[in-house]
Amino acid sequence: MDISTVIGLVLAIGLVLGSIIMGGGLGPFIDFPSLMITVGGSIAAVLINFQLKVALGTFGVVKKCFMVRIATPQEVIVQFRDFATTARRDGLLALEDAVDNVDDEFLKRGMEQLVGGSSKEDLTAALQTELDAINSRHADGKQILDAMAAAAPAFGMIGTLIGLVQMLRSLDDPSKIGGGMAVALLTTLYGAIIANMFCIPLAGKLEVRAKEETMIRDLMIAGLVSLVEGQPPRAVEERLLSHLSPKIREAAQKEAA
Repeated sequence: MDISTVIGLVLAIGLVLGSIIMGGGLGPFIDFPSLMITVGGSIAAVLINFQLKVALGTFGVVKKCFMVRIATPQEVIVQFRDFATTARRDGLLALEDAVDNVDDEFLKRGMEQLVGGSSKEDLTAALQTELDAINSRHADGKQILDAMAAAAPAFGMIGTLIGLVQMLRSLDDPSKIGGGMAVALLTTLYGAIIANMFCIPLAGKLEVRAKEETMIRDLMIAGLVSLVEGQPPRAVEERLLSHLSPKIREAAQKEAA
């Protein structure tokens, strides 16, 4: 679980709720018609913009912001160094026993192709196609969150305008103006909260996750190609390190050592 995402969301929700409760209570800030306009309108806008299966698939992609653990570069380098040692000593077929112990589905499929005798060209092409599909799903998820981030404040403003129209129709009764104005402004508040507390941060985290996952998958592809080429453990390690930035490379070298 990504603890920073959970802490950030809990902290944001806690601060907003805390300030509301300290200012007089939660009751005046709950209005179901306003929620219908902002939440329902944002969902409707997403359904208009995207196919239903793409929109529903967003839930699985957003889950990566919370639940999916991606291997670190250090772990991948150590793992492939062990693979290279085994392959150097006993041959590529000896890695067949290691396939069952691989948790990452992407790496497991690559190892199965490796043990099955695929050439490095076929192996690279197959895994790159799968990586492109993963990146496409991430891009769709981020695009949908960005669309909701744009739609929520807009529907919040629509709700506010609707509330103002309804309020202006009752100007003959001054006692209703204050309450009507408060309800009208709630939709703007809801839209701002949906966009800035949830959609925009989650879209940003999803983009970061996509970059991290792409880097790790590229490392795995490079490692598998090195195994096909029969490179020794040290050469495999150096090849994988060359894909990393100097800062990450230094940390990976220390941990691998």
